[in-house]
Amino acid sequence: MEIWESGREEESFQLAKKLGEKAKKGEIYCLEGELGTGKTVFAKGFAKGLGIEEIVDSPTFTIVKEYQGREKLYHFDVYRIEDIEELQEIGFSEMISVDAVCLIEWASRIEEEIPENAKWITIEKDLEKGFNYRRICMGERK
Repeated sequence: MEIWESGREEESFQLAKKLGEKAKKGEIYCLEGELGTGKTVFAKGFAKGLGIEEIVDSPTFTIVKEYQGREKLYHFDVYRIEDIEELQEIGFSEMISVDAVCLIEWASRIEEEIPENAKWITIEKDLEKGFNYRRICMGERK
């Protein structure tokens, strides 16, 4: 497991950007963290690392957004998924199996649909270390 610490939003963005720069087609990144931990900031940095210039925001109500940089990125937010059938309706299985990079916020809500080779990233706050402190961990399935 890799662990990083960040004291500022910009540090988290830059860390995510570095991961995005290394991301390859077919890779799936599962992003976890409570509300307000910085998942969207992370997604923006990750997209920037993939060379995506458009504005990236959380696809909370649309479930998925597609972006094109040096690689295609499918950015999912599955927080509002109530039934796995909703994923089938948007073509989730096809999207995660194509030549694209996938970033999935709240992935634990659909864990049974996530391939074994996915990388899991957890962002945690620790208010004792400061309001902007984040601990970012990346490893395999929990």
